[in-house]
Amino acid sequence: MKNLKPALLFFLVFTVICGGIYPALVTGLAQLLFPRQAAGSLVGDYGGRLSGSSLLGQPFSADRYFWPRPSATAGFAYNPAASGGSNSGPTNPAYLKTVAERVEYLRANGVAGSVPAELVQASASGLDPHLSPEAAGLQIPRVARARGMSEEVLARLVAARVEERQFGLLGARRVNVLELNLALDGAVPEQ
Repeated sequence: MKNLKPALLFFLVFTVICGGIYPALVTGLAQLLFPRQAAGSLVGDYGGRLSGSSLLGQPFSADRYFWPRPSATAGFAYNPAASGGSNSGPTNPAYLKTVAERVEYLRANGVAGSVPAELVQASASGLDPHLSPEAAGLQIPRVARARGMSEEVLARLVAARVEERQFGLLGARRVNVLELNLALDGAVPEQ
């Protein structure tokens, strides 16, 4: 009994500190110092409608858009409530078949040359919103044809949306697919 009272007191004190005060402080500071990020890095289109989060991959399948990295989330593709990869290994026959089908689909839709892994393999989260500039570049001919625009103009639009490595050394150069597609819709009037 002598040890129970201090243990319960410590439990209550640390519950209040770690479960209430600390989260409230961190949330308040995040909203004060980084309001866009704290709100989920939400992105709107040029008409002001909410389009999604720049941190989550979105499903784009029309030829007039850049296609994102495939999703392996449970339930349905790009399900933010079920983030996760397929957990299939590189020798899994079903996985190899899926990747081969994706490569075949890309080839049938005009992607020539070597196909980057990111265009046929889902990320560990299944929700990666980025592609490499090279993977976006491979899609330029298809998107240009579908939109009836010059490949050069489209290449400049992609190049303008390239995010450099963080601090010049962390990560890889990348293009956010949602933001690129929104810019594309803003640059070319709907037909």
